[in-house]
Order: sequence, then C-alpha cells, then structure tokens
Amino acid sequence: MTYMEWFETHAKKHAEIMKTLTHLSDDEVIDYFIYENMQKRHPDFCPLYAKNEKCHEMQELNCYLCGCMFFRFSDKGLKKEGDKTFYSLCSINAKEGKTFESDGSVHQDCSDCLIPHKRSVIKKYFSRDWKEVMKQTIGAS
Repeated sequence: MTYMEWFETHAKKHAEIMKTLTHLSDDEVIDYFIYENMQKRHPDFCPLYAKNEKCHEMQELNCYLCGCMFFRFSDKGLKKEGDKTFYSLCSINAKEGKTFESDGSVHQDCSDCLIPHKRSVIKKYFSRDWKEVMKQTIGAS
C-alpha cells in the first residue's frame, strides 16, 4: 500500500466515524478516540486493534491524529540526497524521530514519537475534518 492509498483509506474511515459523533462536543469526540474505546467500537479502524497492540506504548493513547500532521510523504519522493530518495520525513524534526533506510530509500520512523497521540496536541490542532488537519501532510506530495 502506498502512502497516498493509506491516507485516503484512513480519511474515509475517520469521516465515517465522525458522521456518527455529531452530537458530541469536541472534547467528547477527542475522548471517543481513546485507544481502548476505538479498539472495542471500531476494530477495523487500525490493524493493530485485532492484535491487541498499540503503535506507541503510552498510558492514554489517543488515535484521533493517527497519521501525524507533521509527517510529510510523497510516493514519488520528497527529495534526493546522493543516491538516497526520501519518501517521508518529519517537518518538525521531532527529537524522537528517526529514519529507516533500505536500497536507496529513506523513510521516517515515528515509532518513538508520541506527539500526535497526546490530548493537548489533539486539542491544539483539532478539526472535525481529519483530512483538513492533515492537509499539510500531503502538501509535499
């Protein structure tokens, strides 16, 4: 699956869930996206739910901003440095971020970064339209 295919598929899933939450306040919507609730109510939202795994080990993992708004990607490549093509990167160079390299490809590895899963960050960037929040993500592609 390409980055763009994942992005479009996830945006559709997110929008379908949001259609059912119009009666909730913004804070209640944010609370709704807590890992345990999402795993129970929307087991197809994330493939890790079925494995009873989290993408990040943290006490209150929130899945609202899955696909961080600072993650930049392009299936064609964002930039080239020497013989390496960068297909994804972190626009804020989060200190927890790192890269994964293979066969001339460089991809951002966000596995140690918790930024988009924190309630304070979600509140800061919140929109009922996930794609609106994430539009910067694909701005580079």
